Amino acid sequence: MSGNGADADRFARLRVDYEAMGLRVADLAGDPGAFFDRWFGEAEAARVPEVNALTLATATRDGHPSARVVLMKAHDRASVTFFTNQRSRKGAEIAANPRVAGVFHWQQLHRQVRFEGVASRVPDEMADEYFASRPEGARRSAIASPQSAVVPDRRWLLDRVDAVEGLERPEAWGGYRVEVEAWEFWQGQPNRLHDRVRAERDGDGWRIERLAP
Repeated sequence: MSGNGADADRFARLRVDYEAMGLRVADLAGDPGAFFDRWFGEAEAARVPEVNALTLATATRDGHPSARVVLMKAHDRASVTFFTNQRSRKGAEIAANPRVAGVFHWQQLHRQVRFEGVASRVPDEMADEYFASRPEGARRSAIASPQSAVVPDRRWLLDRVDAVEGLERPEAWGGYRVEVEAWEFWQGQPNRLHDRVRAERDGDGWRIERLAP
């Protein structure tokens, strides 16, 4: 650290004091998945850029974490689904340790949604359907790229893309459905006294509690 206060001044200029609607335990009404649907719809209506982008955290069997941004491609009241190369680092870590966590950040609304759960592969039929819906260029890249592997240079990748002939889904490319066991909703409030409400699976229902910011 510099010790001259320059960093403190720099980050003080970035401070934003949030003003927004409040968030109550009762808002979740025993169904946090439905509340997520509501917030996601409001973020779409507010034209949040790449509203379906989320930071996904995985870990090795012995607990070494890694995180990256992925795009949610399906969701319901119980789950979040994304697609990737299953031989990538995230795929290898999920195979060894299927417990994952994710976070959506919608800055325009001063909102954040965290979730935790267990990831499992989606059926091949679902992966085939989604892969076929992607633009041709994206399919070519997915076929050509050995995601997370060391490669010689970008030219090597471009040559592999040019060499792609068929556009069928690669065996190693597919989706993961995260069965959500816990949600946390965060709503920015003035003076950093933010609202946080957590919902955690409790038998067939949910235990819903307010957390200190």
